[in-house]
Amino acid sequence: MTLETQIPQPAKMHKEEEEFHWRECWYPVCFLQDLPKNRPYSFSLYDEPFVLFRNQNGILICLTDRCPHRAARLSDGQIIDGKIECSYHGWQFGIDGECLHIPQLPEDTKIPLNACLQAFTVVERQGLIWVWAGKTETAIDEFIPTIADLENPEFVHTDYMRDLPYDQTYLIENFVDPAHVYISHDGTEGNRASAQPLEMEVSNFSVKGFLGKIRQSRNSDAPWQNLDFIAPNLVHYKLNVIKPGWYAGIALYSIPIGKGKCRLLLRRYRNFMMEKFKSKPRWVEHLRQNKVLEQDLPQILGQQAEIARLEESLNKIYLPLKTSDLLVINYRKWLDKFGDSLPYYQGYSTSKNVGSNNCSQASTDADRFLQHTLICSSCNQAYRVTNQLKQAFVGAAISFAALAIITDGLTSIILVSAALVSVALAVVAEKLKTHFQYSYTHFEQ
Repeated sequence: MTLETQIPQPAKMHKEEEEFHWRECWYPVCFLQDLPKNRPYSFSLYDEPFVLFRNQNGILICLTDRCPHRAARLSDGQIIDGKIECSYHGWQFGIDGECLHIPQLPEDTKIPLNACLQAFTVVERQGLIWVWAGKTETAIDEFIPTIADLENPEFVHTDYMRDLPYDQTYLIENFVDPAHVYISHDGTEGNRASAQPLEMEVSNFSVKGFLGKIRQSRNSDAPWQNLDFIAPNLVHYKLNVIKPGWYAGIALYSIPIGKGKCRLLLRRYRNFMMEKFKSKPRWVEHLRQNKVLEQDLPQILGQQAEIARLEESLNKIYLPLKTSDLLVINYRKWLDKFGDSLPYYQGYSTSKNVGSNNCSQASTDADRFLQHTLICSSCNQAYRVTNQLKQAFVGAAISFAALAIITDGLTSIILVSAALVSVALAVVAEKLKTHFQYSYTHFEQ
């Protein structure tokens, strides 16, 4: 078995294929299990709005999220007989963006051609929803950066998704920076006592990304670990576990929602200790993963804000080390060489439209709820269940207490005890509920 990354390559290479075109790419939108049923799903790509929905045959459709009538958002509408209806005036659209119904037109009047919307190719692969941002005829399924090991039934995986208040380039930079894990994630993903120089190598640098290798320098027997950047949206860790035949990986997909905003779609997978991996509730793993992301949040927001303030290129700001930052600098240099078509980017020596944005170093306690719980089917359900349990326990406590007042003797004692237990359970439910609402720093204050 091999864990080598295969960078998707076209059948024939032409000179123009050394240019990167951001629309000629597949973008991950959400995990299939987190896609709501029977209602529109909105997302954006570089601040351009899109809407997803299924028709009556269950086919996924992706359109521009803007009604051509008066620019209302179609995602605020509803699905009627497999068509998406604008909630403003009732215009309805179908599978190819064709406008199928305008209530305000007489029955014998043809619908104008410019009432139609642009449709985009959308597919499902390995439990992810993928959208091709370019013309439909240019979409090539083979270019979707899937994980080969996930086609093997010996592997299991778990998924996590979160929206983050900083630019995608800073997220990817963070992911190709293994050195920070020992410090920033001490006690969760790393151990600060293990911080050390790393051996790092980069190969196959091209328009398709680059392949990376890392290993610890203090242990001469430490295995090489693969850390690859597959342009423009995937950072892939392939981990060699000590026991022979055990393999694990982390696929870190992302999508640039807009300036100062991105979405992470994280997938962990392995082929060992599968029962323990599968039996762990998804929302329990998400509580841990939320903390990991929040440990990096203030550093990345501060970094982005300071770089914007300085208004200088990164090669004048950064002081990189070959023993920690080789992949980081290669990613920024990849943007230098291939990022010109992007709406905005921050390379190592070049940049484009990177002025000020609306991101702030201050994060509110509600971020976890807005950025994760609302868009995660598992945590959303767990949040609602814990809230219902809290209310039920509070109601039970009140009922038991009321009954205890009008009874006496042993019965009264039993009812008081039941009321106290109900209060305790309500407190536990409330405490669990807050973990779906607030960042981990809320509990440490």
